[in-house]
Amino acid sequence: MRVYLDNCTWNRSFDDPTHLRIRIWSEATLYIQEQIQAGQLELVGSFILDFENDQNPFVERQRAIKKWRNVATIDIDETATLLETAKRLAKQGLATKDALHVASAIEGQAEYFLTTDDKILRKLSNLNEIKVIDPVTFIKIFEVYDN
Repeated sequence: MRVYLDNCTWNRSFDDPTHLRIRIWSEATLYIQEQIQAGQLELVGSFILDFENDQNPFVERQRAIKKWRNVATIDIDETATLLETAKRLAKQGLATKDALHVASAIEGQAEYFLTTDDKILRKLSNLNEIKVIDPVTFIKIFEVYDN
């Protein structure tokens, strides 16, 4: 099973765990990362993840996330097709970077785009090309699939 984690998902485990929702999503993200390391999930990486991570003002987070680039089995570069897909997604109300993330996941043939961004989850809940879901919902699906 191939997955793409957007930048907010990668950063979730560094966020303030005093909020229950953040703590739960953080634990779910860490579990997904364990499954990637164990080879149970394939990770798609992208140029936009690299770009956004390089802009991260928190050096500790930046370094930790950058290490995952070596684990990604697929690395997506910017292409004309990807940019066209991103433009189409932006017309659905996504921010440019978010549209590039989703387009990268589609280009990488990920089955799931994982995000903790409520706006993306709302706007793309019925996208045909890829399932856009949060990490907790993904685990429910993965646990069934894995058994």
